[in-house]
Amino acid sequence: MAGQEFLKSIEENYKKAVTCLQKSEGKEVYTDELAKQVMTVNSTYVVRFGVRLRGTIHTFTGYRSVHSDHIEPVKGGIRYDLAVNQDEVDALAALMTYKCSLVEIPFGGSKGGLIINIRDWTEEELEKITRRFTDELSKRDLIHPSQNVPAPDVGTGEREMAWMADEFRKLHPTELNAWACVTGKPVNKGGIGGRTEATGRGVQYALQAFFDNPIDVKKTGLTPGLKGKRVIVQGLGNVGYHAALFLSNEDNCLVTHVIERDGSIVDRKGINIEKLKEYIFEYGGVKDFKGYVDKGSEILEQDADILIPAAMELVINKENADKIKTPLIIEAANGPVSSEADEILSKKGVVIIPDLYANAGGVTVSYFEWIKNLSRIRLGRLQRRAQENQTTLMIEALEKMTGSKFPDEYKDLVMQGSAEIDLVRSGLEDTMRNTYEVISEVWNKNPNANDLRTSAMMVSVKRVMDSYHSLGL
Repeated sequence: MAGQEFLKSIEENYKKAVTCLQKSEGKEVYTDELAKQVMTVNSTYVVRFGVRLRGTIHTFTGYRSVHSDHIEPVKGGIRYDLAVNQDEVDALAALMTYKCSLVEIPFGGSKGGLIINIRDWTEEELEKITRRFTDELSKRDLIHPSQNVPAPDVGTGEREMAWMADEFRKLHPTELNAWACVTGKPVNKGGIGGRTEATGRGVQYALQAFFDNPIDVKKTGLTPGLKGKRVIVQGLGNVGYHAALFLSNEDNCLVTHVIERDGSIVDRKGINIEKLKEYIFEYGGVKDFKGYVDKGSEILEQDADILIPAAMELVINKENADKIKTPLIIEAANGPVSSEADEILSKKGVVIIPDLYANAGGVTVSYFEWIKNLSRIRLGRLQRRAQENQTTLMIEALEKMTGSKFPDEYKDLVMQGSAEIDLVRSGLEDTMRNTYEVISEVWNKNPNANDLRTSAMMVSVKRVMDSYHSLGL
């Protein structure tokens, strides 16, 4: 099963990082026993519940896995998909632990899923199902602002998070922080500006951080800078769309290939991502859009500079890894490269920016949203006007000192105080850039770290193990 292979891939990456840590810092500090404890999923709750729909009772199966609660609350999305299974949920929960640790977000790792085809049900029916699922999770405190905080994932979004938060609020009417029980909510229900775009924006910032490091770029054989780089995007969902949009519109990349469920779009001059997304919304797929070809996963093997798998796990595996031509892969999805494919690609010299770093933008901004909910104040509300007033005084002083007028084209931009979305993007960029510097330093200075994935996992696992040491284990 794909879930078992996915879990195996994460465990193999983890074991490799532990071995490197033991070589670097001693096996007596990072023992095999502690390593086993950190790797093991703490608990997985399986729930089966009935919902009366269309005159009969339909039974649904859901999961919520807690990988590590060395820090609480634990954090992780809930996906709605027919392929959801316990191994997949356990693997994603483990990845969340390492991801949060890597970007220094104070959450443990968790994940959830519901076996369902969202296309089989109306919006009203999905709401009823979601609320029942929330009831079941709430019984075990598997949704709670101080213990377990879900978020959107494949098949879920703002709408589902609003339903879950509202249901939790009804079940816990005296809970002051009820709206902090989930993140990824609509802004009008306690969400935060920039959350929808966060993972895709994080992918952009990760690539910018990579290309700002000439030593690392040289390992790919690519020229410096993102401008003009040819990009293949697999999956134009929320993450893939925003990553492709920002890279093409703001960094002047050429998105030459987009792979979707019903085919692919190829345009060597660059695809208009906004028009393609509008077309998908209107027609439900990419068929007959300009540049359409009736091909799918084989497009991953086309010639380009950067490959962005942004859909499901294990799309690059031992069957196709040797055919990949791009020198740089950034994992916008969770686990798109199997451990076997990872070995093949590494031997070829392909550089992979790993998922536990590359797609951490979502959980980073979720953290900002959670903090906003607990503090009960919008980011920027206290300081925005003070910033504007200070800047205005500085500009007036400069004009008086120099006798020259400050350029009008810059004046409004400089004088404008930071709104919530500005602070969110600033915090996310700072997180992604600082984290990359740490990973890169390990990659370039530790002889046991052969690639970015191992380097990132070493940083993450060391922090988790140190946390367990602090707890007396």
